Amino acid sequence: MIRRDMIPRGLQNLLIEKIKYSPVILIHGPRQCGKTTLAELVGKSQGYSYFTMDDPDTRNHAQSDPKGFVGNIQTPMIIDEIQMAPELFRVIKMRVDEDRIPGRFILTGSTNLLHVPDLANSLTGRMVVLHLYPLSQHEIGQFHASAFLERLFAKDFQTQHYYEPLGVDLINRMVSGGYPEALKSPSDQARTSWYRNYSQALIQRDVLDLEKVQSMDVIPKLFTVAANLSGQLLNMEDIASKLQMSKRTVRDYLTLLERQFLINRLPPWFSNRMKRLTKKPKIHIGDSGLACTLLRIGSDSLQNNRSQLGHILESFVVEELRRQASYDTQHYEFYHYRDTDDDEVDLLVELSSFELGAIEVKASSKVVQSDFSGLRKIKSVEGDRLKVGVLLYDGERCSCFGDGMYAVPLRLLWENPK
Repeated sequence: MIRRDMIPRGLQNLLIEKIKYSPVILIHGPRQCGKTTLAELVGKSQGYSYFTMDDPDTRNHAQSDPKGFVGNIQTPMIIDEIQMAPELFRVIKMRVDEDRIPGRFILTGSTNLLHVPDLANSLTGRMVVLHLYPLSQHEIGQFHASAFLERLFAKDFQTQHYYEPLGVDLINRMVSGGYPEALKSPSDQARTSWYRNYSQALIQRDVLDLEKVQSMDVIPKLFTVAANLSGQLLNMEDIASKLQMSKRTVRDYLTLLERQFLINRLPPWFSNRMKRLTKKPKIHIGDSGLACTLLRIGSDSLQNNRSQLGHILESFVVEELRRQASYDTQHYEFYHYRDTDDDEVDLLVELSSFELGAIEVKASSKVVQSDFSGLRKIKSVEGDRLKVGVLLYDGERCSCFGDGMYAVPLRLLWENPK
């Protein structure tokens, strides 16, 4: 059933476009981010039948007789949480090969099926994959301006206007996160309880059950350690030492968390012109509200811990841009930059092989020229390929620092510019 209080999703128009020509559309993303609601919203007016593999009877039917399950339905189908009945993939492939009717199947999955070769390969060339994240701040505010990434490469920053700093509101947004049900909670305590129950249920229901992990307590501990490292370089040796586990086990279990969209790795930037670069990715928790709950951090404690605030703010910004990029018509690649001199930039955005943008995040209301040192270092090597460098801060105005470098208030990451 479609909820009347549903916040419109940026991915909706893209989904409507894709079902016009692709026989299979997979919407994947973490549980409770809104995949089912979106699929039903689009499919309701077009005669789709809905089936969820969360229902035991439906799942048993699909697993025991996948050919009959798919073949007996004459209408286009929404199959929810399809990772729980992988037997359906081969039958869907057969049906599509028989008749490539556009929009025949809308699938949703809470596991990244692209990490499962047999499943992904069965629908290669037959399936469009859309990634639905928790709500972006851009969606929460229902802003109709172009997404930030488009304005980034257009250098659309008005330097003559002033903006109210976010202050405590920024902290509250980070602690609240972007899961629809969490945002509807009547109190901070209720929201924290929702996130805690969500993480526990997800780990036990999906990670431990589907992957047959033997130890019940290792994954939750690892998830908390990952939350504490959000916005920092991923060091397998340090994590293995803290948890008294092998490096291989840490790597395998982090992959499980990544497959459930609970963590994301931000790969390092590579350039033939820059030889002394780190090869380690950064780790980011997929949602800041979930990270704060795992770390038992509320608004007050986050505001008073500047180091932790900086790391979680970095993840908050990176994940906000991932979310906006997921419903943008352009394709963006994201990286971080760090060299052996410890010069770093939080986020590099590659629009094409010839267009690069750089973003640094600062949990402060003031900026100075030295804050642009990492951005300028990339500019000195990449030259005109680096179209723009932006330092996001909680200040009052956009300011140009020369050579395509700007200080930009954080609220413009999702709000309409004046």
